Amino acid sequence: MSRSTGPAAPGSLHDTVDIDALLGDSGTEIIVCCGSGGVGKTTTSAALALRAAEQGRSVCVLTIDPARRLAQSMGLTELDNIPRPVEGVDDSRGGRLDAMMLDMKRTFDEVVEAHSTPEKAEQILANPFYVALSSSFAGTQEYMAMEKLGQLHAEAVSDEAESGKRWDLIVVDTPPSRSALDFLDAPERLSSLLDGRFVRLMIAPAKGPAKLLSAGFGLVTGALNKVLGAQMLTDVQAFIAALDTLFGGFRQRAEATYSLLQAEGTAFVVVAAPEIDAMREAAYFVERLSGEKMPIAGLVVNRVHLDDIDTISAADAESGAHKLASGNAKERATSDLLAVHAERARLSRRETRVAQRFTAAHPRVPTVSVPALPGDVHDLDGLRRIGDLLTGT
Repeated sequence: MSRSTGPAAPGSLHDTVDIDALLGDSGTEIIVCCGSGGVGKTTTSAALALRAAEQGRSVCVLTIDPARRLAQSMGLTELDNIPRPVEGVDDSRGGRLDAMMLDMKRTFDEVVEAHSTPEKAEQILANPFYVALSSSFAGTQEYMAMEKLGQLHAEAVSDEAESGKRWDLIVVDTPPSRSALDFLDAPERLSSLLDGRFVRLMIAPAKGPAKLLSAGFGLVTGALNKVLGAQMLTDVQAFIAALDTLFGGFRQRAEATYSLLQAEGTAFVVVAAPEIDAMREAAYFVERLSGEKMPIAGLVVNRVHLDDIDTISAADAESGAHKLASGNAKERATSDLLAVHAERARLSRRETRVAQRFTAAHPRVPTVSVPALPGDVHDLDGLRRIGDLLTGT
């Protein structure tokens, strides 16, 4: 990964992430932003996508986070499962930006419709068990995120073969907390559910040369009838029988997307705040991604409080504030300012120590810090400001 001399994480002595080199490299086709909740991951994803588009890339940013911040910051009234163009992007260098938010049920519906006959698709989509599975089953959101990423990349490849890529960069904003990496496991879990022994038993014929098989199947279904209820068991069996022809496709596509995430054209950006819990989560992400052989571009440490005044220590500022607190109006105002400086200096030192622990444990992970802003980011100018801070410009 290329390096830069941009701002490192507080207290860091190792390389920093060259964000502009990452975005400008035509070999970078997918950027996945992951991190715990509340660290500015969605904003970082949007800022990266916007900066890439204004550098001349054709970008699609996909958010899996149900929060609406991405739509608001890009001036869109809504985001849904269809990539929509973002207005106000500087396209003077030939770039463009589309944005979308994952609708996991709609994506599941699209998979069914694309890989089965119209009659079978109608049968599956109307099945009560399918409705429950596609809307709320654990792991479905993460699996469908993989499906959608695979679809977007396939569209880009198809467009390139015909008349030029629709997108040459896809930026993915993942769900918060450790579930952000559940998409690495979800395909295996869901495909194991759909083509596991239990499922095969559900569609096994109650006939055959072996009476023992029939008897065993009858015992199992009888027990499940008591637990699930006859109607639900019937719905499950009907759903699985209708979906049987799609089993291989689920696993095949999941494996293809997983390989895509391990490819050189993919870059994972871990996002954190300079806080103990967030940096601990960042360490978990880095270790998991390394274990899965996923390419890590680096760590973004968001909302860093920089100590710009080194001439007055926190202790001296606090002492001065105490002495002036009972003085005249001007002295009291000075006391308040010194107290604020003392608190900020201590906060900066604390953040530096937290960051140093991470860099000591992961010296090969390049980092970049983004100073805390006085307000929230709610428009394209705010995203451009974040992009500038990410690159030290």
